[in-house]
Amino acid sequence: MGFKSTFLRKEDPAVYQDKDSHLARVLEVKDFLALGVGTIVSTSIFTLPGVVAAQHAGPAVALSFLAAAVVAGLVAFAYAEMASAMPFAGSAYSWINVVFGEGFGWIAGWALLAEYFIAVAFVGSGLSANFRGLIQPLGITYPKALANPFGTDGGIIDITSVVVVLLVAFLLSRGVSTAARVQNILVVLKVLAVLLFIVVGATAIHAQNYVPFIPAHKVVNGNQFGGWQGIYAGVSMIFLSYIGFDSIAANSAEAKNPQKTMPRGILGSLVIAVVLFVAVALVLVGMFHYSAYANNAEPVGWALRKSGHAVIATVVQAIAVVGMFTALIGMMLAGSRLVYSFGRDGLLPKWLGQLNKDNLPNHALTTITVVGVVIGSLFPFAFLSQLISAGTLIAFMFVSLGIYRLRPREGKDIPDPSFKMPWYPVLPFVAFLGALAVFWGLDKDAKIYALVWFVVGIIVYLLYGARHSYLNNKD
Repeated sequence: MGFKSTFLRKEDPAVYQDKDSHLARVLEVKDFLALGVGTIVSTSIFTLPGVVAAQHAGPAVALSFLAAAVVAGLVAFAYAEMASAMPFAGSAYSWINVVFGEGFGWIAGWALLAEYFIAVAFVGSGLSANFRGLIQPLGITYPKALANPFGTDGGIIDITSVVVVLLVAFLLSRGVSTAARVQNILVVLKVLAVLLFIVVGATAIHAQNYVPFIPAHKVVNGNQFGGWQGIYAGVSMIFLSYIGFDSIAANSAEAKNPQKTMPRGILGSLVIAVVLFVAVALVLVGMFHYSAYANNAEPVGWALRKSGHAVIATVVQAIAVVGMFTALIGMMLAGSRLVYSFGRDGLLPKWLGQLNKDNLPNHALTTITVVGVVIGSLFPFAFLSQLISAGTLIAFMFVSLGIYRLRPREGKDIPDPSFKMPWYPVLPFVAFLGALAVFWGLDKDAKIYALVWFVVGIIVYLLYGARHSYLNNKD
């Protein structure tokens, strides 16, 4: 077969339905709400509102969160319809494989793979840093060799990051039901911590800190600050917070009654997250002038302590550290299902797509665990953080446009879903433009890294994936 026909060949959705039928459908709406909220309301809710306010938007940081939420919400509509019509493991990779073809599916999946590999490392290291900060007042400190990634401030290995990633991997290896129960409890604790900050912080708000709500535009140290330009710059920085609903879709093959469960889980978790993010942002900039949060790695804890609530600050930070496990569970669960999907289709070694005696893809889980440990504990990766958003936004654009290919096939070879994206055919294109606008706002390095990752992905597909794809047997 020629390159074009290989690249555009489509998988039969009935084949995916059969392949994924061995995965146990045990997850309910409450589990997906916990998974989504646990992944979206992560480390970023305790850090980004202050950072973005100081660097870009001032008190209007709440508008940056709202704008990012609108774009995420538009894409979430597309995700909800796709997941309802095609509840397959691997989310965007599997869907795009069906509606656009294997090559495009590979590109979308490869982009998401960058998100999950780096996000696991990112959250693991973030949890490590917060845990060490929490125990430092107790007089407990790590030697630098065990506290930092290799080559960073005398570090050799971030041992805490290694331990927490391995603990979550062990939990997930026991099955999604066990992981879901732990996730549900931790998410409730984390949401209570956020609400505690909002209630206590609201008592320390000073109205003058909101004036002017949108500061005058200027360029500070190369950064856009104030005006609509600053709000837009904040959107691209914040969007990382909202990408967690993809982790829900990646597990749709394990959903009970996915026609109803998936839309409710995806859209419901996003609504809860938006309300919490905007509330935290408004309270935080009301407590102290936004400039006070410049270069502040823990603005929520700092604001509580400075306003005389040291005990509450400790409680919130302690729960926040525990709550970071929820993001790690969500990212590793979704990432392992994506890796499983590649192996299931032969685009990566087929043993990645094998299930154990309990019908769990633990080979794929082991792979994402090892990669997460290596990246998070041995190598500095802060400069790659925006690549998480870049990879996800590429997949978001594919899914938004994919609705145009999906809709004519619904009720034919693809089931007619109970949820459909409203205002078709206008809204899918608006969602595409929104994701493209956020991608355009990423910094130049993120776009370059995304391009390099894309080129590597094409090489892997041409040298291995296209040759070993199970679609070759079908052809």
